[in-house]
Amino acid sequence: MDARHSADNTIAKTALRDQVRAARKQRPLGAAAEVAASLAQVALGWDEVRRAATVTAYVSVGSEPGTGLLLDALVAAGKRVLLPVVLPDLDLDWALYEGRGHLAPAVRGLLEPTGPRLGREAVAQADVVLVPGLAVSSRGERLGQGGGCYDRALTRTTAGTPVAVLLYDDEVGLPVPTDPHDVRVGFALTASGVTGFEARR
Repeated sequence: MDARHSADNTIAKTALRDQVRAARKQRPLGAAAEVAASLAQVALGWDEVRRAATVTAYVSVGSEPGTGLLLDALVAAGKRVLLPVVLPDLDLDWALYEGRGHLAPAVRGLLEPTGPRLGREAVAQADVVLVPGLAVSSRGERLGQGGGCYDRALTRTTAGTPVAVLLYDDEVGLPVPTDPHDVRVGFALTASGVTGFEARR
């Protein structure tokens, strides 16, 4: 990819991020709990999650689709849940989710687990990987927040592991600009259900 195309992509990604973030802020606050409950129900009903022993997830912040109910539902279902810990180089370490009382404020307004760190390679232990995002294309091209944390982490997942981005319904199927380092996802989970994409790179 030449420098001009890369610069154009950066501008296009920034514009789409701004568009999605603005739309999220305009969503009715009263609908947030309903979306969170539906998302948890969809995830727990998905065969890939039902069969999984270990699932990576994350603590939602701000206007992201809520994951609090999902995290507790996964634990209640007997799953081992790993949460990300952002490192200074914007890579991800991992630690066990042991309940909301074991989360602490971290960089970028995030909440992270306070337990022992399991190492960057711990993501390879996951049977299902649930990731945040702002949008996804009809081919599974995911738009993240711009730090590249998950693009690094997803290169360490075991081949064939289902990776799903959690989104609102209208954030699925958008035209997402991509760069060579961007890692596609295989699925999108929304309050309405699971959408599958062609096999990711």
